[in-house]
Amino acid sequence: MANSLDDVVTAALGVLDEYGLEFCSMRRVAGALGVQPSALYHHVENKQTLLSLMAARLVDGVEIDADVAASMGRFRAAMLAVRDGAEVVATAAAFGLTDSPIEAALAERVGRDVARTLMIYVVGHTQATQLHRQAAAVGAIALDPDLDASFARGLAIICRA
Repeated sequence: MANSLDDVVTAALGVLDEYGLEFCSMRRVAGALGVQPSALYHHVENKQTLLSLMAARLVDGVEIDADVAASMGRFRAAMLAVRDGAEVVATAAAFGLTDSPIEAALAERVGRDVARTLMIYVVGHTQATQLHRQAAAVGAIALDPDLDASFARGLAIICRA
């Protein structure tokens, strides 16, 4: 049975969650699907395209509404749900691999500059949180119990500005 683009993205997210972005290779995604790596290129042009699709899937369905802080909490939760999720979203944004519907929806509510600031803050804090939690999980550092509260405090500062 042939795999669909949806199957490829789902497999890539599964590999990401299990191994992290560093080891999320086209070869490993193909292995998860039981196909040769070349079969993936029937669906995606390159790994960058796959990363943009992964980023879009990670945040698909995140609702941006009048409660900006709650909206950003949902955005953060979506990225935290998958290992290195924030790094995938940050990579896709940094390399201009995809337009962010989250940022566009935010810009309609709070303006372009505040939306950009929120995106940088939320993705950056989430990336740092994921890295910190991974390091704590392997015993490299003690888990900081203030990560969620510090996120909320920073968000409140930005939203007040």
